[in-house]
Amino acid sequence: MGVVLYGGAFDPPHLGHVAVADAAREQLGVERLVVLVAERPAHRAVLATAEDRLALARAAFPHDDIRLDPHPRTVELLRTEAFDDPVFVIGADQFRNFLSWSEPAEVLERTRIAVATRPGFPRRELDEVLEQLELPERVVFFEIEPNPGASTAIRARVTAGEPLDGLVPAAVAQLVAERGLYRS
Repeated sequence: MGVVLYGGAFDPPHLGHVAVADAAREQLGVERLVVLVAERPAHRAVLATAEDRLALARAAFPHDDIRLDPHPRTVELLRTEAFDDPVFVIGADQFRNFLSWSEPAEVLERTRIAVATRPGFPRRELDEVLEQLELPERVVFFEIEPNPGASTAIRARVTAGEPLDGLVPAAVAQLVAERGLYRS
């Protein structure tokens, strides 16, 4: 397998993000993982600056290639960058909405999609998307363990002054505290 791309806002990165990356490495035979921190995500507002989120991603994924992605949409990244046989990793929640992405057919022409699924996620919802794709063979699925972490809940814990133990890597918690992120 060529390069595996894993993009997101990472506002902040949590243990669920790390679990997806670890499972992709293990189950997909990843040679190189590139973590793409969305500078200006088209799909959501972010609270931390791109520079802070980049530093947090470097703390969460210390052995991977971490880059700032200036493209608001995946298709723009894939049109601009020349990746060797790329596979783009997304979660089942994102795949459920894949048909609403900008140019989903072109995304699949330019990269394969690896979807991280967790036990209990309704497979029927994923199959409904798969059935509507012109290139369904370009989509693979891999399993991850359920993780309670969500960036929204983590930010709320920081605002409330609660610890982040068991939700984010220790290096991420340290950076959040040092930089005073998500306090208000």
